[in-house]
Amino acid sequence: QVQLVESGGGLVQAGGSLRLSCAASGSIFSGKTMGWYRQAPGKQRELVASITSYISTNYADSVKGRFTISRDNAKNTVYLQMSSLKPEDTAVYYCNAGPGYARWSWGQGTQVTVSS
Repeated sequence: QVQLVESGGGLVQAGGSLRLSCAASGSIFSGKTMGWYRQAPGKQRELVASITSYISTNYADSVKGRFTISRDNAKNTVYLQMSSLKPEDTAVYYCNAGPGYARWSWGQGTQVTVSS
């Protein structure tokens, strides 16, 4: 069974940075578009960034220019570099397969809290 383990979240002041990591059991990333999602309290989970196997990236307008997604297929790991963080970025962040691919079971996510 595929396991996704997100890490790297924490409490940071507005304007700060964090780097999230997502590691998967097994070589499941290869060839698939991967995505980072987030869910804020009382809101639906949303896709914030995705990266294809050809390293083409796409971002939600709310994070464009501030977040960078990357991947290392050899390590079965996907990263999300977050800069210029805002209080509205506060959410639990998850990784999973991206648009066009069936998603696996969600991991536990990693909490990101941005204080003003």
